[in-house]
Amino acid sequence: MPTKKPLNVGMVGYGFMGRAHSNAFRQAYRFFDLPYEPVLKAVAARNTDRVKAFADTWGYQTVESDWRALVSRKDIDVIDIASPNDTHAEIAVAAAKAGKIVMCEKPLARTAAEGERMVAAVEAAGVPNMVWYNYRRAPAVMLLKQLLDEGRFGRIFHYRSVFLQDWTISKDLPQGGEGLWRLDVGVAGSGVTGDLLAHNIDTALWLNGPIAEVTAMTETFIKERKHNLTGRVEPVGIDDASAFLCRFENGSMATFEATRYARGHKALYTLEINGENASAKWDLHDLHRLQYFEHGEEGRLRGWRSIHITDSDHPYMKHWWVPGLQIGYEHTFVHQVADFLEALGANKTIGPTFRDGLSTDYVTDAVLRSARSGRWETVAANI
Repeated sequence: MPTKKPLNVGMVGYGFMGRAHSNAFRQAYRFFDLPYEPVLKAVAARNTDRVKAFADTWGYQTVESDWRALVSRKDIDVIDIASPNDTHAEIAVAAAKAGKIVMCEKPLARTAAEGERMVAAVEAAGVPNMVWYNYRRAPAVMLLKQLLDEGRFGRIFHYRSVFLQDWTISKDLPQGGEGLWRLDVGVAGSGVTGDLLAHNIDTALWLNGPIAEVTAMTETFIKERKHNLTGRVEPVGIDDASAFLCRFENGSMATFEATRYARGHKALYTLEINGENASAKWDLHDLHRLQYFEHGEEGRLRGWRSIHITDSDHPYMKHWWVPGLQIGYEHTFVHQVADFLEALGANKTIGPTFRDGLSTDYVTDAVLRSARSGRWETVAANI
């Protein structure tokens, strides 16, 4: 087997997403025939003890206490941003100017204005870039994309999607700081709109095309929480729940909902799409299955079928186990790394790029704007 070209990765951050990304870099070249072998070269974070422990666990060769030192290093090819949302723009712009490949956890930015700066930087520098919208790479979702592209659905009428959690219901939960920065609007930018609905929106744009206009409502159920950094009780600026109606440019209608106040749900992400000739639905809790209905089948046998996505002719599955054996959440990240490195070796661009991430930011901006105005809002065009 020919030696693979090393690709030195510099990670910023060591939280939940840092673990998911690190695992993907470690596993991708072992299961996929790729032109590059990711090397976990360095990881940067402010907490020196924590970042050293993270580096030891995942096999990073060195650590930095400042992301700027990471970006300036000549031995780093890729900057992977797995730090809180308020750091994304500054790190990405600096990394692009330094000529690095840039990968960024979702959402791309806190606002579309920040996202525009990031897109401008990577495109001006001509560096490859990617946003970690990993649910595109679930094999069942990829199969759905293939079926849509083959025209099996005909005209699309409806799209609906939800993302439900319940982890912030307690009024005693503080906001801010490590682990709870998603409740601090200054760091996160928004609540479930940018954190959860961004996933639903990215998948929908990829499957069903651009969204033209939205009308939305949001709610913050707990108005004040103690802040971990200041020790004071402060107003909560993020949205705990968000729901919107929209029209796609292809004429279809859609409903989206996300909340952290759906007791009993930890991460219920579902989508359904209804077309003239077929329908399909997918559930993250049953991620290896695609529910599919095709109207053109013989009437006596027509009905919903449950397709178990484990055969070698299903997306990605030939790289894993024998038919019938399943994969999980972490494999979506592995697939994203594999697709990105394969495209990199072929000098091709593959989504979701920063510009794709900006398209989602334009929608989330319109959702938040509509929730404030009480009116239908037009989604900005991503040109």
